[in-house]
Amino acid sequence: MTEKELAVEVAKNLLKIKAVFLKPNDPFTWASGIKSPIYCDNRMTLSYPEVRKVVEDGLAQTIKTYYPDVEVIEGTSTAGIAHAAMVAERLELPMGYVRGKAKDHGRGNQIEGVSPKGKKVVVVEDLISTAGSSLEVVDVLREEGAIVLGIVSIFTYGLKKGIDRLAEANCENHSLSNFETLVHTAAQEKYISDADINKVLKFQQNPSDESWMNA
Repeated sequence: MTEKELAVEVAKNLLKIKAVFLKPNDPFTWASGIKSPIYCDNRMTLSYPEVRKVVEDGLAQTIKTYYPDVEVIEGTSTAGIAHAAMVAERLELPMGYVRGKAKDHGRGNQIEGVSPKGKKVVVVEDLISTAGSSLEVVDVLREEGAIVLGIVSIFTYGLKKGIDRLAEANCENHSLSNFETLVHTAAQEKYISDADINKVLKFQQNPSDESWMNA
């Protein structure tokens, strides 16, 4: 399966299991207050074995393709932990994860598992939006002395803010599927009308500009 074919397959699966909702005419409100035609909950993929297999095989293959010399898989807390564990099993590699903050008891760890110091690391994430939380994990790993090769994720919104942040941090991201593929697949599968495509894509170009709702 090519990367484009995988992107479509993952998009179809996310829509089928309702991990992604598209409501261009009745938008969601994100925690930031932004009105959005899309809501994504990739945790749902864990509940469907057939979908889960496509996702984990895809993440493992992406890592093999782009980061063949990886030594440690690190998951983001909490959404990336399960995916990191399954991918690490496929690749027969050590796995750990990064907490949102250091524990206030015990050894006070923020990075759980084998020390990544001096090791080539790939971060496994479920979703890239503005990339803020993902890059916080990258920063923690780099401070520990890890060599972060990049981030792999299930889905990316492809927002300019996220792309710019990743570039500034000199950190790659390879996602199995993406916003544009999902929108066009949703139209083909009749989850949204063809007339809604431009409206939804306009949101992606500038999420804070609510004029997309009247497009």
